[in-house]
Amino acid sequence: ISVPASIASAMSTGARRGLLMKGGAAIEAAAKVDVVTFDKTGTLTHGRPQVTDVVPFGATTEAELLAVAAGVEMGSSHPLAIAILNKAKDAGVTALSSQDAKALMGRGVVATVGGAPAWVASPRYAMENGGIDGLGLRRATIFEEDGKTAVAVFREKTPLGLIAMRDEPRADAKDAVRQLTAMGVTAVILTGDNPRTAAAIAGSLGLKFEADMMPEDKLAYIREIGTKGGVMMIGDGINDAPALKQASVGVAMGSGTDVALETADAAILRDRVTDVPATIRLSRAAMANIRQNVTIALGLKAVFLVTSVFGLTGLWIAILADTGATVLVTLNALRLLRFNPEREV
Repeated sequence: ISVPASIASAMSTGARRGLLMKGGAAIEAAAKVDVVTFDKTGTLTHGRPQVTDVVPFGATTEAELLAVAAGVEMGSSHPLAIAILNKAKDAGVTALSSQDAKALMGRGVVATVGGAPAWVASPRYAMENGGIDGLGLRRATIFEEDGKTAVAVFREKTPLGLIAMRDEPRADAKDAVRQLTAMGVTAVILTGDNPRTAAAIAGSLGLKFEADMMPEDKLAYIREIGTKGGVMMIGDGINDAPALKQASVGVAMGSGTDVALETADAAILRDRVTDVPATIRLSRAAMANIRQNVTIALGLKAVFLVTSVFGLTGLWIAILADTGATVLVTLNALRLLRFNPEREV
């Protein structure tokens, strides 16, 4: 009873505060975490980027640029696609008809728009495929150094322009990183963004980063650092699912995809980044409580074993003491119901 009573109390306390953990294994793993890795979009940020700059090239107008970009992104649920579609709608631009849209994993989207192929892709991919020139690439670099995500819109060997978007960090993200650091836990961003955008976001929050990461790169990184200690992965998307599964304990944001929530070992229902250190704090308290319970139970048994052997106590006293140990560890476990994981120690 020393262990399950503490686990049940910890899970109950967490559930009341929107911290759902799928059993004792998740609690034990979370208590041993040395590194916390974050996905960026939708986890450290709100996942609702806004278009900040529209830069057409050559004779292309802003309306034409948005019409092509919106046509490529039509029907997509990706946050960047939604930002472009919303910008086109606000500007009164009608998206061109499109078909055969295809995602280029980690690079962008291509579709047949107005009878010809069109791309909305990363500046690097556009540069490799004649979709942007040196001047446009430098302009994209400036946007990225400001913490914005820039995408290039182009047709076959014909640059059309750039669209820059910004996704603001959650208000409590910086405080969450501070709390993790105070707890001796290293925080790292794993993002598919380029190094400049990642550095701008990571610098404002005070944590390390790994950029240009595809889903398989995140998986490999988690596997590598997992050999050195406990690692927690925080994510919200389908692409995060492999990394969530590989980590010692995967935590999904409550607003994340069903796949992420199903794969993860725990979930943060309130979408507050500060609930990440709270989860670790609660898990550590639960494991400390378990150690106390085991010490109480074994200590009482040892004492009355010795006193019974030497005739200092009778058998019935020893039996009552054994029963009393059960009561004591249960009461000690119930103390976790009053534990506040949000309070910094």
